[in-house]
Amino acid sequence: MMMVDLLVEGGKDGRLSCGYSSFRGKRVTMEDFYDIKTLKIGGQSICLFGIFDGHGGSRAAEYLKEHLFDNLLKHPNFLTDAKLAISETYQQTDANFLDSEKDTFRDDGSTASTAILVDSHLYVANVGDSRTIISKAGKAIALSEDHKPNRSDERKRIENAGGVVMWAGTWRVGGVLAMSRAFGNRMLKQFVVAEPEIQDQEIDEQIELLILASDGLWDVVQNDDAVSLARTEEEPEAAARKLTEAAFSRGSADNITCIVVRFHHEKAEVANPDKAESTSTQHE
Repeated sequence: MMMVDLLVEGGKDGRLSCGYSSFRGKRVTMEDFYDIKTLKIGGQSICLFGIFDGHGGSRAAEYLKEHLFDNLLKHPNFLTDAKLAISETYQQTDANFLDSEKDTFRDDGSTASTAILVDSHLYVANVGDSRTIISKAGKAIALSEDHKPNRSDERKRIENAGGVVMWAGTWRVGGVLAMSRAFGNRMLKQFVVAEPEIQDQEIDEQIELLILASDGLWDVVQNDDAVSLARTEEEPEAAARKLTEAAFSRGSADNITCIVVRFHHEKAEVANPDKAESTSTQHE
């Protein structure tokens, strides 16, 4: 668990804390990665949280951990037009990954559910079926919508591009991929795009928690249940661990990775407001 500085609304110094939990679960291999970065740019506090759930291999998810946030921070419009910067960076990072893999026989892919906090403004960008939610006055609110092939707008987009959505145990693009947007997946790239859907939210005093997780959690834990479980723990690392353990005990057959961020609106003092901290992590 770590504490990071955050400039909140009204010019007061506030604080948030975050923790994570990640384990292989019942899968033979670990294809989940995550990244957490905190820093200051031009006096603004920046926090970036990301969950990357690989499929068909771990390389795409690992590539996102290594490059996605670094690329975003280098985008010339990051501080002036965050939505544009996120959209362009995510699609360019996808193109970069595909180019880096062009001489291999691999064709793996990855989700990306990310939360980017610029001072008190939160941007949630999603590609795939990992998910980000908040707890606002104790109520769960989803800030991303899973990219499933049978989602009516996604199905229409895929079919308009010449693709097909088929039932093969679950709804799949071309009968193969069970999500409609992803990084990588070269063979399906015409239909399975890496364009993120972005929602933004001002962090006010009613917002208590931010939860990001791979579908290993969401397959068996509902949004409101996740909030109820996380709220029973004061420390976010303990909350993240409780969520992943609950998913495992409820029969999740997937890798399970979760990040929990707790906002401390009542805390006004910051030990080192000018100290920049950055961390980049993955589960081994």
